[in-house]
Amino acid sequence: MIGTRIAAVGHYQPARVLTNEELEEMVDTSDAWIRSRVGIRTRRIAGPDEPVDELAAHAAAKALASAGIEPAAVDLVVVATSTAIDRSPNTAARLAARLGMASPATLDLNVVCAGFTHALATADHAVRAGSAERAVVVGADKMSQVADWSDRGTCVLVGDGAGAAVVTADRAGGDGAGIGPVLWGSVPGLGHAVRIEGTPPRFAQEGQSVYRWATTTLPPIARKVCERAGIGPEELAAVVLHQANLRIIEPVAAKLGAVNAVVARDVVESGNTSAASIPLALSKLVERGEISTGDPVLLFGFGGNLSYAGQVVRCP
Repeated sequence: MIGTRIAAVGHYQPARVLTNEELEEMVDTSDAWIRSRVGIRTRRIAGPDEPVDELAAHAAAKALASAGIEPAAVDLVVVATSTAIDRSPNTAARLAARLGMASPATLDLNVVCAGFTHALATADHAVRAGSAERAVVVGADKMSQVADWSDRGTCVLVGDGAGAAVVTADRAGGDGAGIGPVLWGSVPGLGHAVRIEGTPPRFAQEGQSVYRWATTTLPPIARKVCERAGIGPEELAAVVLHQANLRIIEPVAAKLGAVNAVVARDVVESGNTSAASIPLALSKLVERGEISTGDPVLLFGFGGNLSYAGQVVRCP
């Protein structure tokens, strides 16, 4: 089997910024309460005329341009999303049509907040097996359209956005921006702890259950991800966890032992963007020059279904 690499990344966020102070006018909350509980200061909110596939297409176009690859050359599109209200055409097909792709395989993948790392692994496997040559992997969610804006426990969390990665074959076999082996799984019996249910669908979660699971169960799993990649946590240049809550991100990163790593904290300015959070945060680290080409980076998603998936990648 051939190797794979991330050729480029890109991200997109809507223009509208929703602050904690504005939320104070909408529900019984405060800026101090939100910051102390989850660390969020602002989030981006898409308008009614900005569907999730448009967010995804903007991020994918940016990543493709950075990689120097024309959309017509893409033969696989995998979009991780849990907010595609339409059942068909799926978000990947709509993205492909927006960008004028020729004849790619298009599939959506719904693993909620762990969606991007599952989607990246799926594309990695396809390229390694020779089923695809150039893939676009996108995490995109419009969480504002499934938020219960009367529930102060959840509406303060959510934001909208998209992040993308271009995955290509790496026949040279060098270090490059390689993609390490995935470690994934779930706790089906506790899947009810994070939900998007009902008509219309609404986001709800059992916050304390998720917090305890994430801070106690996930650090040893994240260390195993590093072991599979042959990397010690202390060798990581960056740790990009699902951007759920600073009270989860910081203790998980500390327990992992990544003492020399930049820890992504994009949740502060973007909120919880579900499947978009990891590629969005990664793309911003690259754009700001906080990590360099070839640096080992841990990507680790977790959340809905109480699913998790992680891999170590090399920075493009």
